[in-house]
Amino acid sequence: MPKDMATNSSIYVSRESNARSYCRSFTASFDTARGSELFTEDGTRYIDFLAGCSSLNYGHNDPDMKDALVEHILKDGITHGLDFHTEAKEAFLHSFSDLILKPRGMDHKLMFTGPTGANAVEAAMKIARKVTGRTNVISFTNGFHGVTMGALAATGNGYHRGGAGMDKSGVTRVPFDAYVDGLDSAALLDKMLSDPSGGIDAPAAIMLEVVQGEGGLNAASAEFVKKLETIAHAHGALLIIDDIQAGCGRTGTFFSFEEMGVKPDIITMAKSISGFGLPMALVLVRPEHDVFGPAEHNGTFRGNTHAFVTARVAIEKFWADDAFTTELARKTELVTSALQEVASHIPGAYLKGRGLMQGVDVGSGELAGDICARAYELGLVVETSGPNDEVVKILAPLTTSEQLFCEGFAILSTAAREVFAKSKIAAQ
Repeated sequence: MPKDMATNSSIYVSRESNARSYCRSFTASFDTARGSELFTEDGTRYIDFLAGCSSLNYGHNDPDMKDALVEHILKDGITHGLDFHTEAKEAFLHSFSDLILKPRGMDHKLMFTGPTGANAVEAAMKIARKVTGRTNVISFTNGFHGVTMGALAATGNGYHRGGAGMDKSGVTRVPFDAYVDGLDSAALLDKMLSDPSGGIDAPAAIMLEVVQGEGGLNAASAEFVKKLETIAHAHGALLIIDDIQAGCGRTGTFFSFEEMGVKPDIITMAKSISGFGLPMALVLVRPEHDVFGPAEHNGTFRGNTHAFVTARVAIEKFWADDAFTTELARKTELVTSALQEVASHIPGAYLKGRGLMQGVDVGSGELAGDICARAYELGLVVETSGPNDEVVKILAPLTTSEQLFCEGFAILSTAAREVFAKSKIAAQ
């Protein structure tokens, strides 16, 4: 059983801000990582089912990406280039265009923003507002788009919204798909927008995550997303899909909406777009909506040259043909089956999510937290999500081997069984 290897953790308490988060649950001091495994300095091993919150879809230290990055650094390749033309950027643009956009019939242009997903969301909302001349953005219950002010206005989580310290405006929130049993929330939105007394200002955009990562793995149906596209365009708004956590293969295809028959006006991406865990974010925008003037949305670190190097390798290695997509379909079946076993230990627990972005709703944030804590004691890093942290969420690297998946899920199943048994005894 792994031991907590945090050494001299007092420096974190005395010098690091109270805003620190994940390290409160996972207190070991990690030193190296490979694939889907984390290691402390003395070699204690943990299986990683968090993957940098889906920033490491291709695992830790992919050897091909690492070799390309090391080669770039050793030849004194550009480290920081603002938005200069660089060999690394050009190569990435060609690969992304040829292997991602063209095969999917997409004509979007790429805008490189500051290196966080929230910055991409800020840019997307600003584009929509400039295109339409409107200010209101429709977002959804349990949506999470970031914690900068514009993105936070569109985020549903009350805890994070409370950290703003000022009013958050410019957003109307409506129910997500299946938020209320029996309610067609798309029809409700259309009715309210069509009614002069519906009380919703004409929107610049409708923005959603197809699978709500932090909101509890709520997965929208294709029918719902297609209705939103129709509603957006009927009312003169743009459709923005936030694919920051659900993109780059997480749901089984490169984009989360790929098999839904929609073509978003704007798509935001970050997290695993660099392939290597390096900071990188971008906005995909239809050419007719590419309305910003030079540096109208800028940032010193827009376009990370090292990330361009690894992102190109990721695209060419994993998305040049259908082999990786086929592999993800097989792994999705494995994950679903394994999570059903985990859920079987908790009465009333049920599965949520899609693809390799699935989890188990155990009905209680305390219970889910205890399961994750016990799993960590047994050598597995896994986290919760949802409005009350009631969902045990799996975000393992997409490259995780079947053997490691089975080992990790065996730990999670043991943790669920032990924690529930203990809670049952305590309740007697």
